[in-house]
Amino acid sequence: MIVDILTQCNVISYVGCLTQMSLLIVFGCMDDLLLTVMAYDRFVAICHPLHYPVIMSPQLCIFLVFACVLLSLLDLQLHTLIVLKFTYFKDVSVSNFCCEPAQILNLDCTENLNKNIIIYVVGTMFGFFPILVILLSYYKIISTILRVPSSGGKYKAFSTCGSHLSVVCLFYGTSVGMYLGSAIVHSPQKILASSVMYTVVTPTLNPFIYSLRNRDIKDALRKLHRRKV
Repeated sequence: MIVDILTQCNVISYVGCLTQMSLLIVFGCMDDLLLTVMAYDRFVAICHPLHYPVIMSPQLCIFLVFACVLLSLLDLQLHTLIVLKFTYFKDVSVSNFCCEPAQILNLDCTENLNKNIIIYVVGTMFGFFPILVILLSYYKIISTILRVPSSGGKYKAFSTCGSHLSVVCLFYGTSVGMYLGSAIVHSPQKILASSVMYTVVTPTLNPFIYSLRNRDIKDALRKLHRRKV
């Protein structure tokens, strides 16, 4: 986006467009899956605190990270399989600052059953299931927190999930709105606004959101160290 603004060049090659789309898919899908893993991590930490070191072992964490990477590459291969079968992909206009996957898929006007099947499978695998896992995790988390007798304990439990919930709302709210909007309402302005939100604004805010929580953790560790001293 910065290069486009500086150079005022609105033309991109076929290879460059596929590269942009691939990077967006891989990193977007990894963000999606890692947020799901983090929701499960919060569920184990709050609902099963005594078993947390055993359940969330380093081996399991490494496995989950590699699974996120492999599934992201699988998502990329499925999208690439669709795009490479397009019968016409030359001198087309994309109303965005990048080759957004949802808009690239809409460039193919032919009725392709395999394309529709892959789109629905990918949407279910990387959209429905992650959101379902996050909702179930927070349902268990909230039901467990409500049983905590002290208000201080409830606040501490909720505060551990605050940063994750903020990122989940930003990421899923804008990305889901982007894909649903591109499928239902063909408005370039709305699609561009949603795309900017989840490709630029959300990643920019992530460090600030997580650093606030990290600061709280560091302060707690300092207080604990002072007590021991």
